[in-house]
Amino acid sequence: MAKPEKIAPDQAVSGLPGWSVCDGRAAIEKSYSFKNFSEAFAFMTRVAMKAEAMDHHPEWFNVYNRVEVTLSTHSAGGVTELDVALARYMESVAG
Repeated sequence: MAKPEKIAPDQAVSGLPGWSVCDGRAAIEKSYSFKNFSEAFAFMTRVAMKAEAMDHHPEWFNVYNRVEVTLSTHSAGGVTELDVALARYMESVAG
């Protein structure tokens, strides 16, 4: 598989509501809030299955109903279309 090419983080977030560019690194981020822990965990489970299929895994942190996500393609040293695709998937399942 070819190495994904980097894109500008501000370009990556332009079509992703609520996503922003991380301060101090080439990555994008978003915080999701759910009704409870079960909904947050269900979201993470669905995303984990997609991420595994993509072989592209998020950095994330979960406390109760909140999931904080950071996306960057480490092998490319920045944000790529892989990050945008995974972010779009997250948006589609976050409801």
